[in-house]
Amino acid sequence: MSGSSFGKLFKITTWGESHGKGVGVVIDGCPAGLSLSENDIQKFLDIRKPGQNEFTTLRNEDDKVEILSGTFEGKTTGTPISLIVYNKDHHSTDYGNIASCYRPGHADYTYDEKYGFRDYRGGGRSSGRETIGRVAAGAVAIKILNELGINFCTYVNSIGELSIDKNNFDKEEINKNPFYMPDALCASKASDYLKNIIKESDSVGSSVECIISGVPAGIGEPVFDKLDALLAQAVMSIGAVKAVEIGDGLSVTNRLGSENNDNFHMNNNNVEKTSNHSGGILGGISDGSDIILKASFKPTPSIFKEQQTVTSDKQDTTLSIKGRHDPIIGPRAVVVVESMCAITILDLMLQNTGTKLSNLKKIYN
Repeated sequence: MSGSSFGKLFKITTWGESHGKGVGVVIDGCPAGLSLSENDIQKFLDIRKPGQNEFTTLRNEDDKVEILSGTFEGKTTGTPISLIVYNKDHHSTDYGNIASCYRPGHADYTYDEKYGFRDYRGGGRSSGRETIGRVAAGAVAIKILNELGINFCTYVNSIGELSIDKNNFDKEEINKNPFYMPDALCASKASDYLKNIIKESDSVGSSVECIISGVPAGIGEPVFDKLDALLAQAVMSIGAVKAVEIGDGLSVTNRLGSENNDNFHMNNNNVEKTSNHSGGILGGISDGSDIILKASFKPTPSIFKEQQTVTSDKQDTTLSIKGRHDPIIGPRAVVVVESMCAITILDLMLQNTGTKLSNLKKIYN
Protein backbone atom coordinates (compact mmCIF):
# COMPACT_ATOMS: atom_id res chain seq x y z
CA MET A 1 0.00 0.00 0.00
CA SER A 2 1.55 3.28 -1.12
CA GLY A 3 0.51 6.75 -0.02
CA SER A 4 1.19 6.53 3.71
CA SER A 5 3.78 9.36 3.64
CA PHE A 6 3.26 13.12 3.58
CA GLY A 7 5.69 16.03 3.29
CA LYS A 8 9.03 16.68 1.63
CA LEU A 9 11.55 17.99 4.19
CA PHE A 10 9.47 17.36 7.32
CA LYS A 11 8.16 13.99 6.17
CA ILE A 12 5.87 11.70 8.11
CA THR A 13 4.97 8.06 7.46
CA THR A 14 2.11 6.58 9.50
CA TRP A 15 1.73 2.84 9.97
CA GLY A 16 -0.42 0.24 11.75
CA GLU A 17 -4.00 -1.00 11.82
CA SER A 18 -6.91 -0.49 14.19
CA HIS A 19 -6.77 -4.03 15.59
CA GLY A 20 -3.09 -4.79 15.04
CA LYS A 21 -0.44 -4.68 17.76
CA GLY A 22 -0.07 -0.93 17.52
CA VAL A 23 -0.05 2.23 15.43
CA GLY A 24 2.55 4.91 15.00
CA VAL A 25 4.58 7.23 12.84
CA VAL A 26 8.13 7.84 11.64
CA ILE A 27 9.14 11.49 11.31
CA ASP A 28 12.05 12.18 8.98
CA GLY A 29 13.53 15.67 8.79
CA CYS A 30 12.90 17.03 12.27
CA PRO A 31 15.65 19.55 13.06
CA ALA A 32 18.14 18.58 15.76
CA GLY A 33 18.13 20.36 19.11
CA LEU A 34 14.39 20.44 19.83
CA SER A 35 13.56 19.59 23.45
CA LEU A 36 11.14 16.68 23.15
CA SER A 37 9.61 14.29 25.66
CA GLU A 38 6.76 11.81 25.54
CA ASN A 39 4.70 14.24 27.65
CA ASP A 40 4.98 16.85 24.86
CA ILE A 41 3.23 14.38 22.54
CA GLN A 42 0.90 12.76 25.05
CA LYS A 43 -1.07 15.93 25.79
CA PHE A 44 -2.16 16.03 22.14
CA LEU A 45 -2.99 12.32 21.97
CA ASP A 46 -5.15 12.70 25.08
CA ILE A 47 -7.44 15.06 23.16
CA ARG A 48 -8.21 12.47 20.46
CA LYS A 49 -8.20 9.29 22.55
CA PRO A 50 -11.47 7.35 22.96
CA GLY A 51 -13.57 6.97 26.09
CA GLN A 52 -13.37 10.60 27.22
CA ASN A 53 -17.09 11.11 27.78
CA GLU A 54 -20.57 9.82 26.90
CA PHE A 55 -20.25 11.22 23.37
CA THR A 56 -17.22 9.15 22.34
CA THR A 57 -16.64 5.46 21.69
CA LEU A 58 -16.28 3.32 24.83
CA ARG A 59 -13.11 1.69 23.49
CA ASN A 60 -10.80 1.91 26.52
CA GLU A 61 -7.38 2.91 25.19
CA ASP A 62 -4.92 5.03 27.15
CA ASP A 63 -2.99 5.73 23.91
CA LYS A 64 0.32 6.09 25.72
CA VAL A 65 3.08 7.04 23.31
CA GLU A 66 6.65 5.74 23.35
CA ILE A 67 9.60 7.39 21.61
CA LEU A 68 11.67 4.62 20.05
CA SER A 69 14.33 6.69 18.28
CA GLY A 70 15.49 10.14 17.29
CA THR A 71 16.16 11.70 20.72
CA PHE A 72 19.08 11.73 23.12
CA GLU A 73 19.17 13.33 26.55
CA GLY A 74 15.78 14.94 25.89
CA LYS A 75 16.60 16.56 22.54
CA THR A 76 16.05 15.57 18.93
CA THR A 77 19.19 14.36 17.15
CA GLY A 78 18.15 15.05 13.56
CA THR A 79 17.69 11.34 12.86
CA PRO A 80 14.27 9.74 12.17
CA ILE A 81 11.91 9.88 15.16
CA SER A 82 9.87 6.71 15.58
CA LEU A 83 6.76 6.87 17.78
CA ILE A 84 4.49 3.97 18.78
CA VAL A 85 1.16 3.55 20.57
CA TYR A 86 0.14 -0.02 21.42
CA ASN A 87 -3.45 -1.19 20.89
CA LYS A 88 -4.84 -2.78 24.03
CA ASP A 89 -8.66 -2.80 23.98
CA HIS A 90 -9.56 -4.11 20.54
CA HIS A 91 -12.60 -6.40 20.30
CA SER A 92 -12.14 -8.03 16.92
CA THR A 93 -15.15 -10.31 17.47
CA ASP A 94 -17.39 -7.22 17.19
CA TYR A 95 -16.61 -7.21 13.47
CA GLY A 96 -17.24 -10.86 12.63
CA ASN A 97 -20.57 -10.07 10.96
CA ILE A 98 -18.97 -7.72 8.42
CA ALA A 99 -16.25 -10.11 7.24
CA SER A 100 -18.35 -11.03 4.23
CA CYS A 101 -20.38 -7.85 3.65
CA TYR A 102 -19.77 -4.15 3.16
CA ARG A 103 -20.64 -1.45 5.71
CA PRO A 104 -22.43 1.52 4.10
CA GLY A 105 -20.33 4.67 4.22
CA HIS A 106 -17.08 2.77 4.90
CA ALA A 107 -14.13 1.82 2.70
CA ASP A 108 -14.89 -1.92 2.82
CA TYR A 109 -16.10 -2.21 -0.78
CA THR A 110 -13.43 0.05 -2.29
CA TYR A 111 -10.61 -1.74 -0.40
CA ASP A 112 -11.84 -5.09 -1.75
CA GLU A 113 -11.99 -3.69 -5.28
CA LYS A 114 -8.49 -2.21 -5.03
CA TYR A 115 -6.60 -4.95 -3.17
CA GLY A 116 -8.83 -8.03 -3.37
CA PHE A 117 -8.37 -8.29 0.39
CA ARG A 118 -9.16 -6.21 3.46
CA ASP A 119 -8.70 -6.18 7.22
CA TYR A 120 -12.33 -6.01 8.35
CA ARG A 121 -11.41 -5.62 12.04
CA GLY A 122 -12.32 -2.00 12.67
CA GLY A 123 -11.40 -0.98 9.15
CA GLY A 124 -7.65 -1.62 9.33
CA ARG A 125 -5.82 1.38 7.85
CA SER A 126 -9.08 3.20 7.15
CA SER A 127 -9.89 3.31 10.86
CA GLY A 128 -9.79 6.55 12.83
CA ARG A 129 -6.94 5.06 14.88
CA GLU A 130 -4.63 5.72 11.94
CA THR A 131 -4.81 9.39 12.98
CA ILE A 132 -2.78 8.64 16.12
CA GLY A 133 0.39 8.80 14.01
CA ARG A 134 -0.71 12.12 12.50
CA VAL A 135 -1.36 13.63 15.91
CA ALA A 136 1.93 12.38 17.35
CA ALA A 137 3.83 13.92 14.42
CA GLY A 138 1.69 17.04 14.62
CA ALA A 139 2.65 17.51 18.27
CA VAL A 140 6.30 17.72 17.21
CA ALA A 141 5.52 20.14 14.37
CA ILE A 142 3.39 22.34 16.64
CA LYS A 143 6.16 22.54 19.22
CA ILE A 144 8.62 23.74 16.57
CA LEU A 145 6.13 26.26 15.18
CA ASN A 146 5.32 27.57 18.66
CA GLU A 147 9.03 28.35 19.11
CA LEU A 148 8.81 30.35 15.87
CA GLY A 149 5.89 32.39 17.20
CA ILE A 150 3.18 30.49 15.31
CA ASN A 151 0.08 29.48 17.28
CA PHE A 152 -3.12 27.54 16.67
CA CYS A 153 -6.71 27.92 17.80
CA THR A 154 -8.80 24.96 16.66
CA TYR A 155 -12.35 24.12 17.67
CA VAL A 156 -15.65 22.58 16.62
CA ASN A 157 -17.60 25.15 14.64
CA SER A 158 -20.84 23.21 14.14
CA ILE A 159 -22.59 19.99 15.10
CA GLY A 160 -25.48 19.03 12.90
CA GLU A 161 -27.96 21.90 12.82
CA LEU A 162 -26.14 23.80 15.60
CA SER A 163 -23.41 26.38 14.87
CA ILE A 164 -21.44 28.53 17.29
CA ASP A 165 -22.26 32.22 17.61
CA LYS A 166 -19.02 34.16 16.99
CA ASN A 167 -20.39 36.87 19.31
CA ASN A 168 -20.10 34.33 22.15
CA PHE A 169 -16.56 33.26 21.16
CA ASP A 170 -14.44 32.43 24.22
CA LYS A 171 -11.13 30.72 23.55
CA GLU A 172 -10.90 29.57 27.18
CA GLU A 173 -14.19 27.70 26.79
CA ILE A 174 -12.82 25.33 24.12
CA ASN A 175 -11.26 22.92 26.62
CA LYS A 176 -14.08 23.21 29.14
CA ASN A 177 -16.73 21.22 27.26
CA PRO A 178 -16.69 17.78 25.61
CA PHE A 179 -17.25 19.24 22.14
CA TYR A 180 -14.29 21.67 22.07
CA MET A 181 -16.64 24.51 21.22
CA PRO A 182 -15.74 28.15 22.02
CA ASP A 183 -19.41 28.95 22.68
CA ALA A 184 -20.72 27.62 26.03
CA LEU A 185 -24.37 28.09 25.08
CA CYS A 186 -24.00 26.18 21.82
CA ALA A 187 -22.09 23.41 23.63
CA SER A 188 -24.95 23.06 26.11
CA LYS A 189 -27.47 22.75 23.28
CA ALA A 190 -25.20 20.26 21.52
CA SER A 191 -25.25 18.00 24.57
CA ASP A 192 -29.03 17.61 24.49
CA TYR A 193 -29.02 17.38 20.69
CA LEU A 194 -26.47 14.54 20.64
CA LYS A 195 -28.21 12.61 23.39
CA ASN A 196 -31.27 12.44 21.16
CA ILE A 197 -29.12 11.36 18.20
CA ILE A 198 -27.68 8.53 20.31
CA LYS A 199 -31.17 7.44 21.43
CA GLU A 200 -32.09 7.15 17.76
CA SER A 201 -29.03 4.90 17.17
CA ASP A 202 -27.76 7.44 14.66
CA SER A 203 -24.84 9.83 14.10
CA VAL A 204 -24.42 13.41 12.88
CA GLY A 205 -21.95 15.54 10.90
CA SER A 206 -19.82 18.42 12.16
CA SER A 207 -17.24 21.01 11.15
CA VAL A 208 -13.89 22.02 12.62
CA GLU A 209 -12.25 25.43 12.20
CA CYS A 210 -8.52 26.08 12.56
CA ILE A 211 -7.07 29.59 12.94
CA ILE A 212 -3.28 29.84 12.59
CA SER A 213 -1.63 33.07 13.67
CA GLY A 214 1.97 34.22 13.26
CA VAL A 215 2.77 32.58 9.91
CA PRO A 216 5.02 35.06 8.09
CA ALA A 217 4.19 36.28 4.60
CA GLY A 218 5.84 34.34 1.78
CA ILE A 219 5.20 30.70 2.78
CA GLY A 220 3.94 28.35 0.05
CA GLU A 221 4.81 27.59 -3.55
CA PRO A 222 2.88 29.44 -6.29
CA VAL A 223 1.77 26.62 -8.62
CA PHE A 224 1.05 23.01 -7.66
CA ASP A 225 2.33 23.27 -4.08
CA LYS A 226 0.23 26.27 -3.08
CA LEU A 227 -0.15 26.62 0.69
CA ASP A 228 -3.93 26.34 0.46
CA ALA A 229 -3.71 23.40 -1.95
CA LEU A 230 -1.41 21.44 0.36
CA LEU A 231 -3.50 22.34 3.42
CA ALA A 232 -6.55 21.05 1.56
CA GLN A 233 -4.73 17.83 0.62
CA ALA A 234 -3.52 17.34 4.18
CA VAL A 235 -6.92 17.86 5.76
CA MET A 236 -8.88 16.03 3.04
CA SER A 237 -6.66 13.00 3.70
CA ILE A 238 -8.25 12.70 7.15
CA GLY A 239 -10.95 10.04 7.06
CA ALA A 240 -14.55 11.42 6.89
CA VAL A 241 -13.56 14.94 5.73
CA LYS A 242 -15.75 15.82 2.74
CA ALA A 243 -14.91 19.50 2.22
CA VAL A 244 -12.23 22.04 3.09
CA GLU A 245 -12.74 25.82 2.98
CA ILE A 246 -10.08 28.52 3.19
CA GLY A 247 -11.07 31.94 4.51
CA ASP A 248 -14.68 32.73 3.69
CA GLY A 249 -14.90 29.56 1.60
CA LEU A 250 -18.18 28.86 -0.17
CA SER A 251 -19.71 32.20 0.79
CA VAL A 252 -17.48 34.03 -1.74
CA THR A 253 -19.54 32.65 -4.63
CA ASN A 254 -22.32 35.20 -4.15
CA ARG A 255 -20.13 38.29 -3.70
CA LEU A 256 -18.80 41.03 -5.93
CA GLY A 257 -15.07 41.49 -6.33
CA SER A 258 -15.31 44.87 -4.63
CA GLU A 259 -16.84 43.14 -1.61
CA ASN A 260 -14.48 40.20 -1.47
CA ASN A 261 -11.08 41.84 -2.06
CA ASP A 262 -8.98 42.51 1.04
CA ASN A 263 -7.68 46.05 0.75
CA PHE A 264 -4.10 46.79 1.84
CA HIS A 265 -2.84 49.59 4.06
CA MET A 266 0.38 50.48 5.90
CA ASN A 267 0.68 50.15 9.67
CA ASN A 268 4.02 51.13 11.23
CA ASN A 269 5.88 50.23 8.04
CA ASN A 270 4.07 46.89 7.81
CA VAL A 271 1.74 45.88 4.98
CA GLU A 272 -1.62 44.85 6.44
CA LYS A 273 -5.13 44.08 5.19
CA THR A 274 -8.35 45.76 6.25
CA SER A 275 -10.19 42.40 6.09
CA ASN A 276 -9.31 38.74 5.72
CA HIS A 277 -11.78 37.14 3.31
CA SER A 278 -8.85 35.27 1.71
CA GLY A 279 -8.05 33.44 4.93
CA GLY A 280 -4.43 34.57 4.99
CA ILE A 281 -3.42 33.15 1.61
CA LEU A 282 -3.03 34.95 -1.74
CA GLY A 283 -1.82 33.19 -4.87
CA GLY A 284 -1.05 30.10 -2.83
CA ILE A 285 1.34 32.05 -0.56
CA SER A 286 0.76 33.25 3.01
CA ASP A 287 0.16 37.01 3.32
CA GLY A 288 1.01 37.39 7.03
CA SER A 289 -2.56 37.52 8.35
CA ASP A 290 -4.33 34.69 10.16
CA ILE A 291 -4.75 31.53 8.13
CA ILE A 292 -8.33 30.30 8.48
CA LEU A 293 -9.39 26.80 7.47
CA LYS A 294 -12.62 24.88 7.99
CA ALA A 295 -13.06 21.11 7.55
CA SER A 296 -16.48 19.47 7.15
CA PHE A 297 -16.90 15.94 8.53
CA LYS A 298 -19.60 13.54 7.43
CA PRO A 299 -21.62 11.68 10.10
CA THR A 300 -19.89 8.64 11.57
CA PRO A 301 -20.82 5.83 9.12
CA SER A 302 -20.97 3.17 11.87
CA ILE A 303 -24.55 3.43 13.12
CA PHE A 304 -26.67 0.80 14.85
CA LYS A 305 -29.72 1.19 12.63
CA GLU A 306 -30.35 -1.70 10.22
CA GLN A 307 -29.04 -0.79 6.77
CA GLN A 308 -29.22 -2.30 3.29
CA THR A 309 -25.96 -3.55 1.80
CA VAL A 310 -24.42 -6.36 -0.25
CA THR A 311 -22.15 -9.27 0.52
CA SER A 312 -18.67 -9.77 -0.93
CA ASP A 313 -20.17 -12.34 -3.31
CA LYS A 314 -22.63 -9.66 -4.54
CA GLN A 315 -25.82 -10.71 -2.77
CA ASP A 316 -28.31 -8.24 -1.26
CA THR A 317 -28.55 -8.33 2.52
CA THR A 318 -29.13 -6.17 5.58
CA LEU A 319 -26.62 -5.27 8.29
CA SER A 320 -26.77 -4.13 11.91
CA ILE A 321 -23.33 -2.86 12.93
CA LYS A 322 -22.01 -3.91 16.35
CA GLY A 323 -19.09 -2.52 18.33
CA ARG A 324 -18.21 0.79 19.98
CA HIS A 325 -18.47 3.89 17.82
CA ASP A 326 -18.53 7.67 18.11
CA PRO A 327 -21.85 9.38 17.31
CA ILE A 328 -19.86 12.36 15.98
CA ILE A 329 -16.36 12.78 14.58
CA GLY A 330 -15.62 16.51 14.97
CA PRO A 331 -14.63 16.81 18.65
CA ARG A 332 -11.96 14.09 18.54
CA ALA A 333 -10.83 15.34 15.12
CA VAL A 334 -10.02 18.88 16.32
CA VAL A 335 -6.45 17.90 17.16
CA VAL A 336 -6.12 15.88 13.94
CA VAL A 337 -6.99 18.90 11.80
CA GLU A 338 -4.58 21.06 13.79
CA SER A 339 -1.82 18.47 13.42
CA MET A 340 -2.13 18.15 9.65
CA CYS A 341 -2.12 21.94 9.27
CA ALA A 342 1.01 22.19 11.42
CA ILE A 343 2.84 19.46 9.49
CA THR A 344 2.02 21.19 6.20
CA ILE A 345 3.12 24.65 7.31
CA LEU A 346 6.35 23.46 8.93
CA ASP A 347 7.30 21.48 5.83
CA LEU A 348 6.73 24.52 3.59
CA MET A 349 8.65 26.79 5.96
CA LEU A 350 11.64 24.47 5.82
CA GLN A 351 11.41 24.50 2.02
CA ASN A 352 11.20 28.29 2.07
CA THR A 353 14.64 28.74 3.62
CA GLY A 354 16.29 28.32 0.23
CA THR A 355 14.02 30.56 -1.86
CA LYS A 356 16.10 33.73 -1.38
CA LEU A 357 19.86 34.26 -1.29
CA SER A 358 19.40 36.53 1.72
CA ASN A 359 17.93 33.61 3.65
CA LEU A 360 20.99 31.45 2.93
CA LYS A 361 23.31 34.26 3.95
CA LYS A 362 21.56 34.54 7.30
CA ILE A 363 22.12 30.84 7.89
CA TYR A 364 25.65 30.38 6.59
CA ASN A 365 27.37 33.73 7.04
